[in-house]
Amino acid sequence: MTSFSLRDFRKPQDYAAVAEVLNASNPAWPLTPDLLQSWEEARDPALFNTQLVAEQGGRIVGVGGIGHDDFAFEDWRYSGNLAVHPDARGQGIGSALYDELLRRVRERGAREIRTMSSDEATDAPGRAFLETRGFRVTWERYESRLDTAGVDLSRFDDLMASVAQEGIELRSLTDLRAEPERNRWLWELDWELFQDVPMGMTLTKRPLDAWVRQELDDPTLASDLSFVAIRPGVNDPLTGPCVGYSTLGSNPSGFYYIGMTGVKRGERGKGLAKALKVAAMRALAASGGGEIRTFNDPPNVAMIGMNEVLGFKRTSTRYRYELNLKDTP
Repeated sequence: MTSFSLRDFRKPQDYAAVAEVLNASNPAWPLTPDLLQSWEEARDPALFNTQLVAEQGGRIVGVGGIGHDDFAFEDWRYSGNLAVHPDARGQGIGSALYDELLRRVRERGAREIRTMSSDEATDAPGRAFLETRGFRVTWERYESRLDTAGVDLSRFDDLMASVAQEGIELRSLTDLRAEPERNRWLWELDWELFQDVPMGMTLTKRPLDAWVRQELDDPTLASDLSFVAIRPGVNDPLTGPCVGYSTLGSNPSGFYYIGMTGVKRGERGKGLAKALKVAAMRALAASGGGEIRTFNDPPNVAMIGMNEVLGFKRTSTRYRYELNLKDTP
């Protein structure tokens, strides 16, 4: 065993080395140094966040971070994650990162910590690490995938025609970028739609500027493949003519993933959510095709059923782990 040391994350010097550790730890969702930097710069600076790296022999072999979750903010609740390069495991590096991060948030009065893992084989060491420290699974999310090459998109012609007959226009985010109110409308629509997503936690509304940085300005957002349902003539004071939307993000390795899909309550039952996803699938197929991944919460039976009809096949489960610090020494 070689000794190691902990220090604070240095930006931008450490992004490349940290990306290497994260990719080795989670090869199913690779990322780049540029993405790490973009996501870091999009954080809400008003919220607490602290990050550490572990060095061994001049090489970064571990990374960890913890802070407030602006998606579900409570001053006493923190979300964290850590990763150790597979080559450096079994030496106490993960434990040292964890202990120091825990110390920092305990000093701030933390009462709960959340993190995520999955049932994939590469996450088995992480799950054991969490459970040994008292973390318990409190929520599940199902991952499903499809490849556009395996779907007959023409079978949705009648659906798309019926949506058009309803007077709904499906327009990409790129098509709407010249609309001066687009960002505000989508921010309000996103918040309205998330009220009906059964995620097992209380959500908080992010400030408009933070939401735009984290969502619309995210470099992974595929604007040409993300669609908004527009009802012309409607001018809602918050959402304008927007009655639903669905986004696709792109991973550097080539696959895509669905972000938000939802439709306003008064417009449901007309096939709009399915049509939004079909529009994205058709646009992706026209650009060369590819794999799409999506995540759904078990209570969201309607969306899970819709995805099965579209051709998605369930592949894995993600777990939300929580640690109640009142139950730990």
